[in-house]
Amino acid sequence: MLDRAETKNNQAEPAIDQARCGLIVNPIAGMGGRVGLKGTDGPMVLAEAQARGAQPQSPERAGRALARLIRILPKIRFLTGEGPLGEDVLRETGCEMEIVANTPCRSNGMTTKGDTERLADAIEQAGVDLILVAGGDGTVRDVFKIVGDRVPLLGIPTGVKMHSALFATSPGLAGDVAAHFLSGNSKAQLQDAEIMDIDEASVRDDRVSTRLFGYCRAPFEQSSIQGPKASPTLADREALWSSAREIVEEMQSGTLYLLGPGSSTRTVSEVLGVPATLLGVDAILEGEVVGTDLSESEILALATGRAAKLIVGIIGGQGCLFGRGNQQFSSDVIRLVGRDNIIVMAGATKLAGLVPSRLFVDTGDLELDSTLAGYMAVRTGSRQKAMMRVDA
Repeated sequence: MLDRAETKNNQAEPAIDQARCGLIVNPIAGMGGRVGLKGTDGPMVLAEAQARGAQPQSPERAGRALARLIRILPKIRFLTGEGPLGEDVLRETGCEMEIVANTPCRSNGMTTKGDTERLADAIEQAGVDLILVAGGDGTVRDVFKIVGDRVPLLGIPTGVKMHSALFATSPGLAGDVAAHFLSGNSKAQLQDAEIMDIDEASVRDDRVSTRLFGYCRAPFEQSSIQGPKASPTLADREALWSSAREIVEEMQSGTLYLLGPGSSTRTVSEVLGVPATLLGVDAILEGEVVGTDLSESEILALATGRAAKLIVGIIGGQGCLFGRGNQQFSSDVIRLVGRDNIIVMAGATKLAGLVPSRLFVDTGDLELDSTLAGYMAVRTGSRQKAMMRVDA
């Protein structure tokens, strides 16, 4: 294992040949997003997600992170769990690995919170320099419960909700950051990162209940790691009302308007005087609600064959436009609607608080992400727009 005695600036001494990295994959993370379940915590929710046709997202996204990591740092030994906990993904890379925990045989081929916790404990006991966690807030919370701040953690974003400050903005960048840290590159320095989670039961009741669970140690690169989620200010809320009124005045007959999750977009429904969900996707046509809390397939059914526009907000403190909490707006939905028909709302204070000053997308479709990159207008108030760079 690397000698990771920290210097004053938290840089590690390079010892590439000895790098040891833990890998924990939560194969069910992210499955509830496109089907409108806002997560997959608990066996009943997982069963419902599977009944709605949800497919695993984590293995493919974890594989993208590992490919980038290995390309930069080929000499590395992974410690992971049997089967879907990490072994399956690593076998495709041909990397050297050690299985330190077994996975009980289950009919659905999935793992549980207990499996994640047992693997985290086994990896810590074996000794590693970093643990890569492929999942969402719930997964990193489970790992943090076991290892605390004793082992650095880095999140590969594969979940539905990712508000914790240890996630890279994309799977590929997670691989880059991990490689930099494990090789002692000064680009990646350790810092304290917030472990956050939202209660999924509250979310499904259209309430937000967020809790801080603690601080882990995580590699940080400003351009690659997302910040903690930030709430809108009072000034932003007032400006958003002005933006919402203008959007409503501009609504065209025959056009379907799809409101994304969040308090920013909800102001549009409030101006219209119609009900809407806070954390789901709702559809408005001719000033009336024609669909609430929609899944990807329901959105496609409503939008196919007619003009449609997406109205979306951004996550404060992070700048995520697509790929965090709004996976119902899948690559198929975004392509169907078109880049020119995306309306972005955000307060000026929220935009000013973004470091770095940019938005980002992580739809899981690299070609689409590249298409969305560039500059996009963001409505910040009455007759006010800000041009923001969008990174893929």
